[in-house]
Amino acid sequence: MKIAIIGAGASGIMAAITAKRLNRNLEIDVFDANKSIGKKILASGNGRCNISNTSISSKNYIGENPEFLNFTLKEFDFKAFEKFCKSIGLLLDIKENGKVYPLSNEAKSVTNLLFLALEELGINIFCEHFVQDLEKIEDKFVVKTAEIEYKSYDKVVITSGLGAAPQLNSSEIGLDFASKFGHSINPTYPSLVGLQTQNSYKGKLQGVKKECNVSLYVNGSFEQEIFGDVLFTSYGVSGFAILDISQRAVLSLSQFFDVELRINFFPKVNANDLANQIQTLFKNLENQKAVDILTGLVSNKIAPVLLDICKIPLETKAYDLNTKQIKALAYQLNSWKLKVIDTQGFSHAEASGGGVRTIEIDNKTYESKLCKNLYFAGEVLDIVGNRGGYNLHFAWASGYLVGKKLSN
Repeated sequence: MKIAIIGAGASGIMAAITAKRLNRNLEIDVFDANKSIGKKILASGNGRCNISNTSISSKNYIGENPEFLNFTLKEFDFKAFEKFCKSIGLLLDIKENGKVYPLSNEAKSVTNLLFLALEELGINIFCEHFVQDLEKIEDKFVVKTAEIEYKSYDKVVITSGLGAAPQLNSSEIGLDFASKFGHSINPTYPSLVGLQTQNSYKGKLQGVKKECNVSLYVNGSFEQEIFGDVLFTSYGVSGFAILDISQRAVLSLSQFFDVELRINFFPKVNANDLANQIQTLFKNLENQKAVDILTGLVSNKIAPVLLDICKIPLETKAYDLNTKQIKALAYQLNSWKLKVIDTQGFSHAEASGGGVRTIEIDNKTYESKLCKNLYFAGEVLDIVGNRGGYNLHFAWASGYLVGKKLSN
């Protein structure tokens, strides 16, 4: 049996290794546009490769139907992944927060060991081969690159990902193939990405970083709250908390909903208590400028912007502020509102949402329900995970189930 896998990322590699281990008679060709395999694996975790997570459920994913993953995550949980890693000689560093990295702390060691496993199994790797078209003639598939047509494949797996990180040669070509074989597509959007806001204060807050509570409101209704780093930028906001909350924010934005963030700089102090603390500071230092006193509470970049938002002149002395103005300062710091208008785009995104609708895919084998012997795995499907190793785990898990089916 002859099999083509389009995309040498985590899901494609896992599908190839699993299938060949179970059936050595298979002839497997893996195609990738890059010079080497696993380019996104190399880029993950800032080169450290946050390869999985010990605590995984469908709740860690979004898409049209995250419950599609229930069988997948039961069949290929973290223990199954750990067993696979040991089989290729990869030892893991498991953190207390559940994030998992290679013990080497280097993504390159992951791709090296995967390449050795592929090579040992006799799997053919065609790097720098951008697949431009896919056809099915009677019962056989034809894979077309710019130079060559590769014919007579019994089965094809599309693991070509989506548009996140186009600098790594990522593209949405897999969606073109899916559409060609009758599949419907949910609109794609960048995920785990910085957010552009309506008012970036002309870059005055650029570089300010603080641990905050970030709340997401969609059409005025509360959706989600996350605690973590917030980094103000020239275009809006980034940081780990923003990347995390961006998933639901951008999904809502793609549906043309009104999206707003509310940032609480002091989540452990309510607005009234914060107002009392500010009032005490102002009373003790009443002859100083309010903007100077506030720098003992917040960044010296935040203080003047805070006064401007509350319509208090920069030259105002502490004794000139009334109770209403002080409460306004405290309320602003407890609920700093930012209207989200866009994202930093696919080139700055760690993952992509949207893709091939899972309702048209068998959740146990990842075979197309519309085209026999055509399979999909990984990011090309309308499933996207939270930050923390979840996207890579989905790639490994979906590739594993495809591999099991290919071996039959």
